[in-house]
Amino acid sequence: MSTEELTPEAALEQAALAGVHCLPISTPFAIGRINAYLIEDKPLTLIDAGPNSGKALEDLNAQLARHGHAIEDLELILVTHQHLDHIGLVEIAVEHSGAEVGAIGAAARRLRNFDEEAVAEDEYAVSVMLRNGIPEDVAVALKSVSSSYHGWGSAVNVTRPLDDGETIEFGDRTLQTLHRPGHSPSDTVFWDEQRGLLFSGDHLLSNVSSNPLITLPLDGERRRVQTLVTYLDSLRKTQAMPAEIVFGGHGEPITDHVALIDARFASTERRKEKIYRLITERSRSGYELAQAIWGNVAVTQAFLTLSEVIGHTDILVNEGRVREADDGSVIRFEAT
Repeated sequence: MSTEELTPEAALEQAALAGVHCLPISTPFAIGRINAYLIEDKPLTLIDAGPNSGKALEDLNAQLARHGHAIEDLELILVTHQHLDHIGLVEIAVEHSGAEVGAIGAAARRLRNFDEEAVAEDEYAVSVMLRNGIPEDVAVALKSVSSSYHGWGSAVNVTRPLDDGETIEFGDRTLQTLHRPGHSPSDTVFWDEQRGLLFSGDHLLSNVSSNPLITLPLDGERRRVQTLVTYLDSLRKTQAMPAEIVFGGHGEPITDHVALIDARFASTERRKEKIYRLITERSRSGYELAQAIWGNVAVTQAFLTLSEVIGHTDILVNEGRVREADDGSVIRFEAT
């Protein structure tokens, strides 16, 4: 059976035969459950863990028990990226099991200093929002909302820092660590080349496109990285891989990642051209562009929509079709 013919259920069954099990874990967020993955091998390994909540811990314990294991049995926990719905339970699992924690080495400091890094991220987000025309009261309100979410995360002590390209040896398989920044600066995928299985975290999802959020770089420098440009570069690398099944951090397994990534590229192109048309009508701030596209959603999800807009204007600026006009207070985009 070709992978294009596999249903999501059949893909999960095929993975189970290889000792890989999807463990859905509850979250309080609109994205819904996260997918943690159990790899039954030596070491017994969990990829991601869910948010820091009693319900998520209950889910994790129940899911492990379904496969004949307990949280105390875990020997290695791999982290795909820094977002709190994926890391919140890691240290609790370590307390129960004594498991090693593996993550891309460049993210170790960010994960270890979760609380202070979360505050710095919020402050940085406010500065970006203000510079791109979001009213101060909206920016402050969104900072308060973001701060209220911090409790769902937790600091993570990375005991096994991994390099891009480094392999992790198991009794019956090898996983390759591949850094794929964009959705977050720490995005990491784990590649089982022998079986054609890719664990993608939030780098590639079946049901939604991953938003390349404007985020502080892992080195902590307050410079703005072109996150969408970075993400598209990462997607091109993933598209070239001979993956048979991609297991994302949310949603169903992906059995044709090439077609899905092509669809993501096409969507990016369409949105870029829509934003360009709006800019040719008159110069606009990032917030004004977001309002023109999403209306009231641009207020309630201001930082998400702003990240989306700025990602596409970065491409237009790189193409020489748009420039930033900075009056010292607010940045506006105008056609060249």
